[in-house]
Parts: sequence; C-alpha cells; structure tokens
Amino acid sequence: MKHTFQINSLSAYNLAYKKSVEEPEIFWAEVADSFQWHKQWDNVLKWDFKKPEIIWFEGAKLNITENCLDRYLKTQPDKIAILWEPNNPGEPSREISYKELFEDVCVFASVLTNMGIQKGDRVCIYLPMIPEVSIAMLACARIGAIHSVVFAGFSSKAIASRINDANCKILITANEMYRGEKTINLKNICDEALTDCPSIENVIVYKRTSASVNMKENRDFFWDEEVRINSENCDSEYNEATKMDAEDPLFILYTSGSTGKPKGMVHTTAGYMVGATYTLVNVFQLKEDSIWWCSADVGWITGHSYIVYGPLLAGATSVMFEGVPSYPDYDRFWQIIEKYKVTQFYTAPTAIRALAKQHISHTQKNDLSSLHVLGTVGEPINEEAWQWYHKNIGKEKTPITDTWFQTENGVIMISGIAGITESIPTYASLPLPGVQTVLMDDNSNEIKTTKAEGRLAIKFPWPSIARTIWGDHERFKKTYFSTFENMYFTGDGALRDENGNYRITGRVDDIVIVSGHNMGTAPIENSINEHKKVVESAVVGFPHDIKGNALFGFVILYDIEDASEELKKEINEIISSEIGAFSKLEKIQFVENLPKTRSGKIMRRILRKIAEGKFDEFGDTSTLLNPEIVEEIVNRLNK
Repeated sequence: MKHTFQINSLSAYNLAYKKSVEEPEIFWAEVADSFQWHKQWDNVLKWDFKKPEIIWFEGAKLNITENCLDRYLKTQPDKIAILWEPNNPGEPSREISYKELFEDVCVFASVLTNMGIQKGDRVCIYLPMIPEVSIAMLACARIGAIHSVVFAGFSSKAIASRINDANCKILITANEMYRGEKTINLKNICDEALTDCPSIENVIVYKRTSASVNMKENRDFFWDEEVRINSENCDSEYNEATKMDAEDPLFILYTSGSTGKPKGMVHTTAGYMVGATYTLVNVFQLKEDSIWWCSADVGWITGHSYIVYGPLLAGATSVMFEGVPSYPDYDRFWQIIEKYKVTQFYTAPTAIRALAKQHISHTQKNDLSSLHVLGTVGEPINEEAWQWYHKNIGKEKTPITDTWFQTENGVIMISGIAGITESIPTYASLPLPGVQTVLMDDNSNEIKTTKAEGRLAIKFPWPSIARTIWGDHERFKKTYFSTFENMYFTGDGALRDENGNYRITGRVDDIVIVSGHNMGTAPIENSINEHKKVVESAVVGFPHDIKGNALFGFVILYDIEDASEELKKEINEIISSEIGAFSKLEKIQFVENLPKTRSGKIMRRILRKIAEGKFDEFGDTSTLLNPEIVEEIVNRLNK
C-alpha cells in the first residue's frame, strides 16, 4: 500500500518537520486522513501539560483493527501479513494472510465476547512469540477491551501485580513456551500467580506443546476448543468492530519505575494508530513489497508498535520469530533473513554485541543481499557494535537507523530516515516530524545554541504520547511533567551537534555529588569502556563518611580471569586522565554481566542498593532480562 505521507528526500523531511512545528494540527490531520474513520474529529488537538491532559482527534470514531485488517480485505486479502518462524528449526513455519488473520481475529473476538468481556474490560495476555499473541491483542482491540501484555518469562509475582493493578478479568496464556533449548511451563507460573488474583474469571490456554496441562474446572479453557465452538457460531454480528472514541484506551503496558513499582502506561486509540504507522513507514522506508522484521518481543513497546500494530496498519508483511539469536547456532538471525528475503531488519544493540563476539564465519554462511535497511532499538548503540553491524551485516552499503523512544512515547521519536538522512555512529540523529525536542540546562533554561549538551525534553505533544499511568495520574504528572514547566521530561541527557543530530548520553538522574562536585556517571563510564579489556560498565554513587558520596563501578570484562588490582588501577588512571582525579572510583567490582531490562537498559537502582549493601531492598526485579545476575554480583562482592 502506498502512503501519501512517506518522506522520500531530505528536502521533504525538512518541509514536513517545519510544517509539523508551525502548523501541527494541519500536519497531523493530513496524516490522519489516510485512515478509515466512522466519524471525523471535531478538534485535532487540545492539550495542557500542567494537568497534564492531551486529547488528539477529539470526537472521532474508529476501530484500529479496521485499519489493520478490514480495509485490506478488498485490496490485498491474500497478501501475507505474518510470516512466523518457530523456535525449533525443524518445526513448520506459518504464513497467515490478511484475510486469514481477519477471520482469526473475528473468531477470537467472539470467544472473548461470549466469556463476558466488554468494552473497557482489561485482558492480561501472557503468551510466547506466536501468531496467537497478535490475534489476542487485535481481538481485544476489536471489541474495545484493553489489553495488558506481560512478557512471557516474567515471574508469577510480576504477573499477579499487573493483573491486580489493572483489575483484569481474563488471562490468556499457553501451556508451555520454547526459548532456545529450554521449555518453560507458563501455565504453572500463571496458576501460582492466580492464587492472589481475585479479578480473574477465566483463563484461556493455548497448547503450544503436547505436554499435559493442569486445568481448573469452570475457569480454564483451551484456546483451540473455544475457537472451534465459536467458529461454528461466528456470524456477521461478531465481525463488526466496536466503534471507539479516539481517546478510548487501547492498551496498558507496564514499564519499570525508579521506585521499583512498575508503571502502567495507558495508550489511546487514534493517536497511537497514526503515530505507529507514520514512524514505521518513514524511518524504515517501507515499500509495498517490503519484508519487515522486528526481532523484539511483543511484550515490550517495540513489539506492540513494530511487530503488531505498525506493520499491519501499513499493510506490510512482517516476520515474527519465536526463538533466540543463538539457537541452534549463532547464525539463526542470518538464516531467517535469507529464508524470507527480509528487506528491513530491526534489532537491539545487546543482540548485536552478543553476535559480534562470535566467529565471523557465522555472518558469512547466508545471503543477506535482500537487506535495504538496518535498525537498532532499546539503548544507544556503541561505535564498535555499529561498525560491526555496518560492515558484516550491511556490507558497508545498508543505512542504519539508530532509533530512540520510550514506552511512554509509544513510537520512535528521534531517528534517521533510512537512505535519506545521514547515518552517524552512536547518534540517534534527528527528531521526527511532530517531535519538538529541546535541551535544558541545570537551571531549567532551554539551551538555544544548536551544538549543546543538556537534559532532553519535549515541548509539544505528539499523537502517541501516553495519556496517564493506570490508576495514578498524579504519579504521571510528577514523573514526566514536574521537572520543567510545560514540558515532557524524558529523564535522558543528550548531545546535539552543529547539524541538530542528537546523541542520547544516558539517564540524567544518574548524577552523584562527590565532595561537592556534580558528577554525571555517563562520561565516567565512557572512559572506563575505553580500556581494551572492558566490555561495559555502570557507575553509581554510595554513601561515604568524608565525601558524602563516592563512586562504585561495576565493570564487565571480556575475560573475567583478567580481574586484578592492577586492572583497577589502570581503569582509575584512564578516568583521571579523561576527566580528573576527583572522578576516580572508590570501589570497583568486576562482574560477568549487569542487571538489565529487556530493552537493554541497566537497572541502576539495583546497583545502588548493592553498592550500599542493602541486599534486601531490591524491590521489583521482574522487568529484568537476567534476574539471576543480581545474586551473582552480590556473591562475588561478598567473596
């Protein structure tokens, strides 16, 4: 499908950005005109960051699934919507057309309806990376239910806290899931969670494996059986999508908070729809014959926007992969790219660094010539990983888009536009049209010079911005709108070069006052990382009797056997040389990994507790990629 809002030149980007700033309502109304609406909006935008309150396309009526599915039934019913690649290489893959996906969504919508789910009800989804996760999400959206997807791998405690926070009525899960060589029993994890979830009325279980399942009578039902029953009874009544208001909630997605309690970010229907489509089509220059692959998990905002909603809204063919890049070997990603002739590939720097450590032969077995665009997401990519990606996967000719956004943003905010704007290693590049970025100094004043460094804020709403934190609007206000007057504060620091390109430098709340000096930890970490034996580092503050605070460095080595007192001295010498003697680390702990979220961000609040010796105050660790590493670091520290 051709998109009238697709940017095809640098001058077109400049014009689009200029219009989005000078005439934002006209700009976004023109983009929104390309979608199907039951009723047009009365007002494009009303907003007040002081409350905060943001209303896009007020008065409009629509259903997002009609824009994902129904409108393509006449133009491209047989086009493949989802190419599913299973974890296990010997297992058959699946191809699902737009028509087939539409039918599957309608049937499952009737399953939910017949279980009493109505508009506004919350549905928790805890599924592996299988097409059914997309079907469940879209079925919820079709009937106006609000889905809350929880990453399939979180603990029972994490599931229970999210179910209870949102007061979900139904839980959708699978009996088991594959992850590399492992098989994980999801249903048992759910059963443990549900001992303390009184709001759950029914559980729907998809049989991913042949293993037996413990089912509770009158509560638990098999997906396939419910689909079979409802397929026989599904008529046009169930095919009709619920008309939604533009500002009706579409989903809740939980993200980690600095206090340890996850925040349920609420995204609404129309603005999110417009933003997800606009960013995907432009950043990655999607074409009608594109084969798109985002390797993220649906349990995160990247998966919501760029595996489920964005590709379908754009009418694209999208690859969904159940497994991991290292199974059965480290060339799995490249096998999939060759198999499906992937044209745009979007993955995380964490994955790139892991693959870069392997023998280069893994990248040379497969034909990667179909690739037109490469992308990264989740954290700023370091130059070494960028260059490896550029040379070995892009063959030094494929543009790389280094994208920056947050769960709270909904969609990509700062990024290059593939093949149009310049790809600069370590730089996220330019704000997309509609994103009015500013840098703020320590006195809360906007830095007007183009080349600058400061705290990254946004001074005007964009369509896909989260509207609130579920059940806690005051926390939403305090977290995002209280730092700078009439602005959204990202919590990140950034550099801006003379051409307006942005480089994200890390969380600016990672500031430690040592002997009266305000010390940002990001520059110190950059110095440490220059040592040839260092992979990555994280620096936090901890109380010190004389200095007030001192610096504690957690340092990952390429080879942990290199850990020594001499190496600690070398690291501090680099810091002293690069920044100054006052920046030296009081303590250094060599580790094999750092606690990270699934999006690749270091969980610094946990490192602070470790540095302080408060080993019983870690709070919620459910959002970690590697929760076991916390105990490993503590044990190593106590040796």
